[in-house]
Amino acid sequence: MRYLVLGGAGFIGAALTARLLAAGHEAVVLDHLSGGKAARLDGLDCEIAAADVRDVDAVTAAAKGCDSVIHLAYIQGTCNFYTRPSEVLSVALGGMTACLEAMAAHGIGELVYVSSAEAHQSGVLPTPEDTPLTVPDVLNPRFSYGGGKIACELMAAAAHHDGMLDRMVIIRPHNVIGPDMSDDHIVPDLARRIGALDREQPAGVLEVPIQGCGDETRCYSYISDTIDQFMLIMEHAGPLGAYHAGGKDERMAREVAAAIGACYGRDVRVIPGPLAKGSPVRRKPGLGFLDGLGYQPKVGFIEAISRTVAWYREH
Repeated sequence: MRYLVLGGAGFIGAALTARLLAAGHEAVVLDHLSGGKAARLDGLDCEIAAADVRDVDAVTAAAKGCDSVIHLAYIQGTCNFYTRPSEVLSVALGGMTACLEAMAAHGIGELVYVSSAEAHQSGVLPTPEDTPLTVPDVLNPRFSYGGGKIACELMAAAAHHDGMLDRMVIIRPHNVIGPDMSDDHIVPDLARRIGALDREQPAGVLEVPIQGCGDETRCYSYISDTIDQFMLIMEHAGPLGAYHAGGKDERMAREVAAAIGACYGRDVRVIPGPLAKGSPVRRKPGLGFLDGLGYQPKVGFIEAISRTVAWYREH
């Protein structure tokens, strides 16, 4: 198979591209290289097109000869949801429009769209894969991200229903961590801040301000496990479906801070602060499809934190 990977220089995109190549596939990466880094693709035998995913001509040119498109191109980072909502939505909607137009131009019938846990804002936990998607507050700029993901899912599904796509697979990753991940997330943010405190304060308990009270939870998945999940979903999914990727080990923010502190040999005390409006207090994905395939993660929480923090200490 020859894949076009939109956003393939991003944290997940580059890891997925590497895995596709290792499995014997060919890959073309299109990335704006604003959030993505070309260095993540060093040593990989793939074509790279530096372009905006909203550029229909560029995406169409990159798609020539491809059998499938994997769409990960998006503006990442929680702070961007609040400070750049118009651009977040522009990249979401413009990118999906360009993607579908390019696929139609070349008769490409398979799309894998990488959505997000942010498409889910309510429901029981663990969140089943068929939970209704919602935008709880259109006045809150945070939901530019999740709302854009929902809109793109609708556009992709409509293309399938209209007969343009033979196969349309949605994957919603939840809280993926690992070396060289996007910086505006809790693990790299705390790794940098705790590292700085460790240098400034060589003894005693390190006091670390955080958003929220520290009891907020997420289930973290290490990048290699997440890519295992992506490959399984892409192999076994039907012609139309939405699937979760992520971990099951639910951890509080204060536990994350403690685990990162332990990487420095330090005890940490979190100092609660305001939680950004709209930020979910808990997140725990249901992994029904992967459970049915017998999937089990290989990297546990502590090891995932250790590997991630080790990269940030070195860099």
